[in-house]
Amino acid sequence: METVTIGKNEAGQRLDKYLKKYLDQAPAGFLYRMLRKKNILLNGKRASGSEKLALDDQVTLYLARETIENFQGKKQEKLPEGKAPYQVVYEDENIMVINKPAGMLSQKASPRDVSLVEYLTADLLRRGEISRTQLATFRPSVCNRLDRNTSGLVLAGKTLRGLQDLSAALKTRTADKYYLALVRGKISKKRDLTAYLKKDAVGNQVTVLDAYAPGASPIHTAWEPLWSDGTCTLLRVKLITGKTHQIRSHLAATGHPLAGDPKYGDPVWNRQMKEMCGLSRQFLHAWQVTFREADGCLAPLAGRTVTADLPGDLRTVLEKKHIPKIRE
Repeated sequence: METVTIGKNEAGQRLDKYLKKYLDQAPAGFLYRMLRKKNILLNGKRASGSEKLALDDQVTLYLARETIENFQGKKQEKLPEGKAPYQVVYEDENIMVINKPAGMLSQKASPRDVSLVEYLTADLLRRGEISRTQLATFRPSVCNRLDRNTSGLVLAGKTLRGLQDLSAALKTRTADKYYLALVRGKISKKRDLTAYLKKDAVGNQVTVLDAYAPGASPIHTAWEPLWSDGTCTLLRVKLITGKTHQIRSHLAATGHPLAGDPKYGDPVWNRQMKEMCGLSRQFLHAWQVTFREADGCLAPLAGRTVTADLPGDLRTVLEKKHIPKIRE
């Protein structure tokens, strides 16, 4: 027998939907049969599965421990040990804003991967902010993704409410995302550009188009120069839409590829930057998020800007290129 208490991340959903998450490997027919036979009770009473769960409700499963464990594939996932290798820039009870290092995936690309999400989950488990039981029905996650070799701000929801409010802020564009990018050539004026982006899933590469083509998505990017020596320019880039490789490909399409970019960059310049500055990945950093408007659990962030410090490898490039310290 096992009794589970409904928490804030599970309340508000139907009992049958909760059970399908809690026993995610169990056939639906098995769950409804257990409900009919009163082997699964809600607050000590028979239930059909259509009941809406409330905070502190009790779900009791009169099932063998072995049966429960066999039907809980996700709950048995092994998580990383040790301190999470990222910097927490902001945190409250619902959300976490993380400065992700280059080289770390935002989310798994394959079952064997260990991503920021796994480190976040392990961190919350160690701190007692979530339990293994709760992980069966709710997973902390991220609301925006960065390429593996792009560093900077990732917005994560620790609770269901946090995830929902962050996702809404990004969808309605009340939270503005800004990046720092070092590009080839001189850019002396602000630009605000739209185009279309088409993805080649096989090669994991995108193409920027001036006009719509089947399978292409509209993109919108803006940037302003912060510094230039005539051969390269440091940009503050505003990501208005958020498509795969959008900043990297959009800048390259205008003749200003990112320093160190292996997919869309200039191989000759990349070699020079590696020799001169030690740069071994694209110079792209998710620098700031400004919450112009915020309500719900994001209300404490209304009107605030959260900033992620540049990592050491990018600071070295600025020093080698004699680029003045960036003002927030």
